[in-house]
Amino acid sequence: MSETALVVESRANTGKGAVRKLRAAGRIPAILYGQGRESVPLTIDPRALEKVLKTGGANTLLDLTVEGRSDLGKPVALVKELQRHPIRGTILHADLYAVDLTKTVEVEVPIHLLGKAKGIDFGGILEHSLREVALECLPRSIPASIEVDVSNMEIGDVIHVRDLALPPGVSLVSDPDLGVVHVALPAAEEAPAAPTAEAAAATPEGAAAAPAAGAAPAAAPAAKKGD
Repeated sequence: MSETALVVESRANTGKGAVRKLRAAGRIPAILYGQGRESVPLTIDPRALEKVLKTGGANTLLDLTVEGRSDLGKPVALVKELQRHPIRGTILHADLYAVDLTKTVEVEVPIHLLGKAKGIDFGGILEHSLREVALECLPRSIPASIEVDVSNMEIGDVIHVRDLALPPGVSLVSDPDLGVVHVALPAAEEAPAAPTAEAAAATPEGAAAAPAAGAAPAAAPAAKKGD
């Protein structure tokens, strides 16, 4: 897992007015918590944080320098949660979780598929049903992603969580029976049912077919003269 230095600032004012001023100045509020320490209000440059996450991934370890709080030392943190603008997608707030590098953490790691499944050439559809897997490991052992080779998958094949190849020192937290990816046939369209041989045989040879529902009955044959 990559590790990136990030400079943040402590903040004393936490009201709505102070947050508006922060955002007007191009910064966002954040909070640092975890490991039994007090929660520390921070301000962060959202562009710097976005760049870090795009380069190293969501589980990048942040080596923090907290300006104004030298007593905190050099905490190492993970981004635990982000609040984004519903339309623009920009970061509005960040929760940073301080980790102990000697203790394991639980994280969600993305699953990336590699190759083209054989079954696709025979009409199959590749369905990627699980995009992330929960793992437990030391902070510096967090994998950037879990890669799954699907090139040998044929129609009907399924890869489960228990089939994932994990790096050394990484253990599974997710349900091992969850399906990750499978190759399925597209649902067939139902064709109109054809008359069965039994139904055809039920009508005696030479017998007239029954009138359709609501139709007038057939006229009786005319009587011969002299009858």
